[in-house]
Amino acid sequence: MSDPAGGSDPAPDGTPADGGAADADAGPDAAAGTGECDTSPADSESTAPTPDPAATASTPAGSPLDRLTAAIDDRVGDPTTVAVVLIVVGGLLLRTVELGARIFHWDEGRVGYWILRFDATGEFFYRPIIHGPFLPVVNNVLFDIIGASDFAARLPVAVVGGLLPLSVLLLRDRLRGREQVALALLLAVDPLLVYYGRFMRGDVLVGSFCVAAFVLVVYAVDSKRTLPLFGSAVLLGLGFTAKENALVYLACFLGAGFLLLDHRVLRSARRTGSLVDALIGEVVALGHYLDDWTAGSRTRGVIERLVRKRDPDAAYVSEAGYLGHLAVWIPLGAVGVAATFLLTTAFFYAPRPDVWQALGLASVPAGTTPPTLGGVWYEATWGAGEKFWGTWASGNHSGHPYAPFLYDILETMAYGSGVLVVFAAVGFLADGYGTERGTRPLVAFATYWGLASVVGYPVATDIQAPWAAVHITLPLAIPAAVGLTYIVDTLDVSITRDDAVTAALAGVIVLAAVAGVVAPTADYWNSASAEDKQVLQWAQPENAYKQALQDAGAVARNNEGTDVLWVGTSTTRGTRLYVSDESSVDRMPPGGPSWHSRLPTPWYLELHDAEVTSTPPEARFDGLPPADEMPPVVIAKPQDADRLTTMLDGYTAREYDYRLWTEHIVVFIDDEALANARSGSGASASVDVATDDTAPDGDRRGALAGRPLTPA
Repeated sequence: MSDPAGGSDPAPDGTPADGGAADADAGPDAAAGTGECDTSPADSESTAPTPDPAATASTPAGSPLDRLTAAIDDRVGDPTTVAVVLIVVGGLLLRTVELGARIFHWDEGRVGYWILRFDATGEFFYRPIIHGPFLPVVNNVLFDIIGASDFAARLPVAVVGGLLPLSVLLLRDRLRGREQVALALLLAVDPLLVYYGRFMRGDVLVGSFCVAAFVLVVYAVDSKRTLPLFGSAVLLGLGFTAKENALVYLACFLGAGFLLLDHRVLRSARRTGSLVDALIGEVVALGHYLDDWTAGSRTRGVIERLVRKRDPDAAYVSEAGYLGHLAVWIPLGAVGVAATFLLTTAFFYAPRPDVWQALGLASVPAGTTPPTLGGVWYEATWGAGEKFWGTWASGNHSGHPYAPFLYDILETMAYGSGVLVVFAAVGFLADGYGTERGTRPLVAFATYWGLASVVGYPVATDIQAPWAAVHITLPLAIPAAVGLTYIVDTLDVSITRDDAVTAALAGVIVLAAVAGVVAPTADYWNSASAEDKQVLQWAQPENAYKQALQDAGAVARNNEGTDVLWVGTSTTRGTRLYVSDESSVDRMPPGGPSWHSRLPTPWYLELHDAEVTSTPPEARFDGLPPADEMPPVVIAKPQDADRLTTMLDGYTAREYDYRLWTEHIVVFIDDEALANARSGSGASASVDVATDDTAPDGDRRGALAGRPLTPA
């Protein structure tokens, strides 16, 4: 394969891919030469597209708002932009329709419960075990606006994941029009990204933020603008607030960047015959690039005028302006970008209500010492960093065998993003073997990034979790877009040339790809079935359990006193369902010994303000309340269900998959209490709950009937 350090990208019909006449879909990109992508600072043979004089002359010289307005006007008629926007709209619909239908996963229930407690108490502080504070902080506000529900809790993830394809429009100097559309399409419809884009976890969030931050850096390099770097700092900061593995993204960026630089230097060394000359050439090329970046800047102009004023005959005016500009703006820019990143992360990591009290926006309880801004800043930066290091970076969660974790991720990729992986291989090979100068830097960078993630995430993740594959799918989407475009271009050219064999082959590939995306997406949509375990994580209850929780919620709203009794028990995995002090779950961390074994149920019970109690394993039968004091809802493990059935007269028991292929749960509900809840005022409450979250009837995407243990 050709050297992946850079090069043009000929289209399948032999025409240049930089916007020649054959690329009719490129629109404005054709005039801008968007196919030539090797525009990195150190390129001694700069291949950046030559600006269109007409376009340059029409660029407004007014305020940034004027320039933004003009840019929007130019984009309105751009078919690439129109196509990407339509894809984004479709992607958002794909992620938000019936977003609340699937029952919460164990992890969603844990984070969701603490968000509800945050909303009730106003208290929140960073706990690495539940990952970054983005979801708690954002959803706390969102719940106040639209109310707490499964839909609302997942909405931020759905929106961020759905909007990510918009970022491809900033790659117009790196990808052709069709490639931009293909990339947007893959990011919008890939089954794995869709499923976890409808899941309240930080993986799609951190991935989307870090990818968008990377794209903004590329755009800053291509457009020679500094402002996008500040936007990138905000997005990267948001990535760190979503999940701590944003640090892995930085490591991948550095590694892929080093490989690209290594290829460039080696290519230059082969051409010049000297490694020293190659290194000097790269430094000189970087200097020329920075010279172009600073050309026409106000700072450089002021410095040059000052030099001319002092020495009208000075021959070094341009050099003085260039170096002076760098001396002023490199330190200021670095400090500004770093400060932007720190402020973004500190805002989210700052403990609540301490940050508001330190700012004077919230009252301090009498008899307590008010927090200081310095103390809050420390906790939001260094303190959070120490917690992160002690939990995740110290290696305490990575002492597991490598091979099973690697196999698990590869299996998830095959089932959830198989089409994308195939196109990624096609794209990387076609981009390298199909050009004289080799794979474009963006394509090579993304491929190295994706491969590094394949190798690294089996080490970085602490459990076998399919969502880790999201971080491989995202970078591989870039070479996959090139591969998809290559196939479509081949189909287009073969039809034009009446090449029936090639057209049929390309058409079959495209149709197979469509089926390979549509079928898994339809299957995984709101799946809670063990049959989809290659993409689902095992701690997912079945959807039918949601109906029992809605009934329990309706009963709790219509009941006075204790609403739910958890029957503690002992299993081969330890104590289950029992909490010695129920008041300990009012604030983080919860008391024990086994609150987590109840998840995700506490989220739903907290939504209904249900009053909860539990019995210890040794008293799960003899220690039960008398019949007239028995709560209307009793939850137990299956091994205790038969004995409890004889003791709970007038209760109907239903058993559900609690962890899809490991555990079950049994819910006993008092028939009379449920009937009362469904009539009168209780009925309206039950309907309100079911309206947002009831899963549709039918197949595994919907709610299934509970399995009665006793006749109803």
